[in-house]
Amino acid sequence: MATVNVRGGVPEQRQEREESARETAGTIGGSRALAWMLMITGAAGVLSGWVITIDKFKLLEDPGFQPGCSLNPVVSCGNIMKSEQAGVFGFPNPMLGLVTYAVVVALGAGLLAGARYRGWLWLGLNAGMLFGVGFCTWLMYQSLYEINALCLWCCLAWVATIVMFWYVTAHNVRHEVIPAPAGVRTFLGEFTFALPVLHIGIIGMLILTRWWEFWTS
Repeated sequence: MATVNVRGGVPEQRQEREESARETAGTIGGSRALAWMLMITGAAGVLSGWVITIDKFKLLEDPGFQPGCSLNPVVSCGNIMKSEQAGVFGFPNPMLGLVTYAVVVALGAGLLAGARYRGWLWLGLNAGMLFGVGFCTWLMYQSLYEINALCLWCCLAWVATIVMFWYVTAHNVRHEVIPAPAGVRTFLGEFTFALPVLHIGIIGMLILTRWWEFWTS
């Protein structure tokens, strides 16, 4: 008959709890809201990358092909796909998104299932998203001031990248993966939504003012 320890329970059970605690030490989980956010924004990125990649291949087969999102002289996905900026790495940019956004979906699904990740993985995820925001910013500039056209699917990918970047950054700051003053951690805990809203709002204003005469005509 097993001996019961009033404070610790059955010795075998206490040992299992201690082993579980050691396994989770140094790991950081995420809320269901964060998990769903990663899955939804990642899926939006995969969808946009998939549609643009398919249309790009159709355009290579038929130079006269017009993508469905080419609606007018400004919202013209075809002009974007034909530009040099659309393949800056030597292959269509959306193919990179198909891989990276899929990773985000997988990590979000893991969090939803209860997974906990090491600090280095959270930092790596944040760094990857920072690169994504930087790359999207460059593409925005090229679209607005060099190519002079917009792609709706690209805009969806931009928004998804911005949202996931700010929320993952806020998560890492709150959990001290990224060092920050207590005031910053408090702000990000209460007003995380303000950062992506402000970021996306600025881009919206740039798009509005860039083609103001067209939108108002």
